[in-house]
Amino acid sequence: MQRKDFIKLSSLGFLGLYACGTSNFKSNTKTLAIQLYTVRDAISQDLEKTLERLAALGFTRLEIYGYNGTFFGKTRNEFQSILKNTGMKVISSHHTTGLLHKEQGTLLENWKKSVEDLDFIGAEYMVCSYLFPEERTLENYKKLSELFNTSGEITKTAGIQFAYHNHDFEFEKFNEKQNVYDFILNNSSSDLVKMELDLYWMAKAGIDPLSYFEKYPKRFPLWHVKDMKAGSKDFAEIGNGTIDFERIFKDREKAGLQYWFLEQDSSDKNMFESIKISKEHISEHSYFN
Repeated sequence: MQRKDFIKLSSLGFLGLYACGTSNFKSNTKTLAIQLYTVRDAISQDLEKTLERLAALGFTRLEIYGYNGTFFGKTRNEFQSILKNTGMKVISSHHTTGLLHKEQGTLLENWKKSVEDLDFIGAEYMVCSYLFPEERTLENYKKLSELFNTSGEITKTAGIQFAYHNHDFEFEKFNEKQNVYDFILNNSSSDLVKMELDLYWMAKAGIDPLSYFEKYPKRFPLWHVKDMKAGSKDFAEIGNGTIDFERIFKDREKAGLQYWFLEQDSSDKNMFESIKISKEHISEHSYFN
């Protein structure tokens, strides 16, 4: 039996056993996706073994990070082989702007080559993931809309959608009238620039995501789903925190949701244990479907 067949069969066996006790499990895992930043420590040790562990847990779709001309140090052909061996598909990839950090894989450094490589492995989205603290200036904020529109025009030629991922600083005032997030939404193309909504960071900023779905319908095709502890506001497993996911997921159609990714930036447990806890909660609640 080939290695990839073993992985697929072991994953199916796991799912079958689990489904005996949880009726919604299979439907959830058909689209269950994870941001690989969650398991970055394991990836630094062994990429393929980490993907095997995720496959055995029922994950089939990924959002990746760290592309710099290679995928975790692998060529695109090598990485594609690993994806095939583990039964994984890359939905989305994270990138930074390159405004100050001039590195390959950023929006301002040979972006066309990045798009070619992500297209090669079948990605559907490319996301600007973060503005470094030193990039958060009035001058740089004013550059974002044009930069994102241009980046989105290039990804569109490959059939890839561009998007922007928020943290909490975007909800600080950009000027007297609006915050950084609204400035991006109002001054970039609604076709070329979508948003990847991080529910944790929006909750930490004290913002109701439903208000944004109302103001900017169909603009939020990607979500990061992670929970927030009461009191400390630290990261928590899904279901072990304070975020009302049922209320938010009821508005998924208005938001334009296409894919959502389980993510947990840090944990007070073994990360794979945290992932299992989140996954069990997901499987027990039909509104995640």
